[in-house]
Amino acid sequence: MTEDNDLLLKQFFQDAAQQQIPDNGFTERVMQHLPQRSPLAAHRTLLTRLWNLCCVVVFAILFVLIDGWDLLAVQFEVMLRTMAVQTISINLLMAVSVLFGLLFVGVGEVISSEIVRK
Repeated sequence: MTEDNDLLLKQFFQDAAQQQIPDNGFTERVMQHLPQRSPLAAHRTLLTRLWNLCCVVVFAILFVLIDGWDLLAVQFEVMLRTMAVQTISINLLMAVSVLFGLLFVGVGEVISSEIVRK
């Protein structure tokens, strides 16, 4: 039953894709008036990607340098053991490194959104 439905859908969409709707050249005129992508936009896109890559690399290096997995494991263990007794303790170095990573990724997203806007 499902195979029959899939076959019917494929046939329907294949027939619909072959249809040409006359528009008196409207589509071509619109395509000619669309702005071309400037080399500066491509340069900005490259810079945005490089910025995001650098942020991820810096964050990964800092995570490895401060033994992030060990710190996360300790924090998780402390949280589980003390959850019912007291508030969760926070390692200041870990919190700063996470905020540092979020800051750089956030700056990259702001740059990216500005590029899209232009």
